[in-house]
Amino acid sequence: MRPSGRETNEMREIVIETDVTRHAEGSCLIKCGDTHVLCTASVDEKVPPFLRNSGLGWVTAEYGMLPRATHTRMRREAKNGQSGRTQEIQRLIGRSLRAGVDRVALGERQIQIDCDVIQADGGTRCASITGGWVALRLAVNKLMKAGDISTDPLLDPVAAISCGIFAGQPVLDLDYPEDSEAGVDGNFVMLGTSKLVEIQMSAEGSAFSREQMNTLMDLSEKGVAELIDAQLAATR
Repeated sequence: MRPSGRETNEMREIVIETDVTRHAEGSCLIKCGDTHVLCTASVDEKVPPFLRNSGLGWVTAEYGMLPRATHTRMRREAKNGQSGRTQEIQRLIGRSLRAGVDRVALGERQIQIDCDVIQADGGTRCASITGGWVALRLAVNKLMKAGDISTDPLLDPVAAISCGIFAGQPVLDLDYPEDSEAGVDGNFVMLGTSKLVEIQMSAEGSAFSREQMNTLMDLSEKGVAELIDAQLAATR
């Protein structure tokens, strides 16, 4: 039995509220159970110096956890004092979202995705990628409506889900009690076509078999399909 009472292949409830901030070109609040992340997309009509005059756009991300996102207060991280975990997660978010973008169609502009964890209960990076795509979609919709972009640069939705082995069983969408005790913990990033963008997986307690890995892959495909349905419903 999972601590939450869910079946091994059952997701937490997913809620995506859009247009939750006034000024960002795209925004959403994504709730994956008790993990809540505010995602905003900001359009900048110029690109970083390394892309000037290249004809290519850029999508990047920043990630942070608010001081009381967890059960004890954390100190705020200054940008130049970010932990290795924070830097690794925001690079993952940026890489993941760029995998679904035609950067030529985007044109020489940058879209910055900010992911702020309001409340954490496991899977914050996955929720940030999933919600980040929704914010990106909304921002691109505004650019297209204004005539700034003629061809949709978003080739495919991007979403992410965690899977792992808890109490000897492969399970989908780990919450914190499971994540903290999992023998195997993994994050799967996929496109809407089920093509893989990235897998982060490690044996936290014991090694795992190829058969178990295949089971986790099947679970992740099911979870990502449900997330993409929620993304598309939120952005129609």
